[in-house]
Amino acid sequence: MLVRCLYASRMVTPAAPSALDEILEQSRKNNQERGITGLLCHTHDSFVQVVEGGRDQISALLRTIYSDERHKDMTILSFEEITERRFGNWTMGRVNVDSVNIAVLLKYSEKAAIDPFTCSSRAMMSLLLELIATGSIVNRGSA
Repeated sequence: MLVRCLYASRMVTPAAPSALDEILEQSRKNNQERGITGLLCHTHDSFVQVVEGGRDQISALLRTIYSDERHKDMTILSFEEITERRFGNWTMGRVNVDSVNIAVLLKYSEKAAIDPFTCSSRAMMSLLLELIATGSIVNRGSA
């Protein structure tokens, strides 16, 4: 059974670009082996990630993320059974939300910034899908 999980967490300390690169490299390797696909968005102080895959694999991944000392305040925004993947082209895509066009952010948020802890899960998912459609994703790791 396929599931999709959207979650947010705060960074314990702001992540340097090299630290984000390491997270992505490890995620892509592990995700490919586990059949997990998704997208990691980050701001200067938070992560928003959508992951898709088998229920057991996603549950195990969430336990690992929850215990990762680089995160705090992990919040599940949505968890659902799905019939098909929307993020199947990436073992882990990446986008820095701070660099997204302000007009796109205002489309889904009260301010020209995204706070995943106050934004609805539907708005957050719509933003992620628009980022895919507009080619805003960088460092693509293909599935």
